Amino acid sequence: MSPISRRLAIVVLHTFLLTLAVSSDAGAQGFISPFLGFNFGGDAGCPEITGCEDKNLNWGVAAGAMGSVLGFEEEFGYATNFFGESPTQSSNVLTLMSNLMLVPKIGPVRPYFLTGVGLIKTHVELTPSSVLASDNNSFGWDIGGGVMGMFGDHVGVRGEIRYFHAFQDLDVLGVNLSSTKIDFGRAAAGLVLKF
Repeated sequence: MSPISRRLAIVVLHTFLLTLAVSSDAGAQGFISPFLGFNFGGDAGCPEITGCEDKNLNWGVAAGAMGSVLGFEEEFGYATNFFGESPTQSSNVLTLMSNLMLVPKIGPVRPYFLTGVGLIKTHVELTPSSVLASDNNSFGWDIGGGVMGMFGDHVGVRGEIRYFHAFQDLDVLGVNLSSTKIDFGRAAAGLVLKF
């Protein structure tokens, strides 16, 4: 098994175990949340969250479980033209993050804070050969927060700001996890469907 495959297997196993732990909470509810947004700052083509003329769409989906205070989500995101428009080069970014959430329930409103780890994959098209290539993978972390507002028991909306950072030249037990660093922020809004 390659080092990348081993790391992804470990992330998937941790995701599964954390989901079981969170869902064992008596009031835990599962959720799915598709979102749209744009990247800004750091390495993104849009230098700031406001006043940017080169906002490129990103989209994705988060799924997980929320208890009365804690939650967990697995989040997939895909951003097109991440470094800006270029006719000769693809500059897309794919993220797959496992996040622990602090998400207290305050009536129909749920402010949340999250942090986690996962995969940041640069220069990827959504084709099987590109997604499975391992030469552009970085192990990274994210941190952010936002608020969910529910319109009843099962449907709501969500808005957030999240920051992504790749580990730079991080060695764990003699294995180099990443030789490049990428960092950026993302503003996003989405639907929340609880079940």
